[in-house]
Amino acid sequence: MRGFFCLAYPSFYLACFLLKMPLSYAVFCGRDGRLKYLHTMVRVTDIDASLEFYCNALGLEELRRFENEGGRFTLVFLAAPGDSEAQVELTYNWDPEKLSEGRNFGHLAYVVDDIYATCERLAKHGVTINRPPRDGRMAFVRSPDGVSVELLQQGNALPAQEPWQSMENTGKW
Repeated sequence: MRGFFCLAYPSFYLACFLLKMPLSYAVFCGRDGRLKYLHTMVRVTDIDASLEFYCNALGLEELRRFENEGGRFTLVFLAAPGDSEAQVELTYNWDPEKLSEGRNFGHLAYVVDDIYATCERLAKHGVTINRPPRDGRMAFVRSPDGVSVELLQQGNALPAQEPWQSMENTGKW
């Protein structure tokens, strides 16, 4: 274990053991003290609705899933296709709980090949485009649990086009 240190707290080693997760998910090997980004955790209240949004509408892929009957929770790790280094961990607690929106969390952000096609696909899945891509560069949507997701056009902004150019903002983003 020489050269390893825990990113969260010592009991995280125990959590990795209980979840049968390799320690590489919890620690970064390095004597130089550099940190490595692992994932962003988002709590969800409806795992099926969340997977519909994140996978089917947004286009992320499920990498792995851990169900812990004793702890009564499910962890689902997602990433954009071909980018497994930047992961989102959906944490679903089996016992109902009310989640509130915290201002200490801003948003998830993804770069997309075509902002208009992405927003069109999301809209077809029933997702509200809270901040339409009027500028051909940026849009915001929200997950079923209210997590804000920023979509940014790869490279230069696309030329402005309808119906996006005339759309107003909807709700919070």
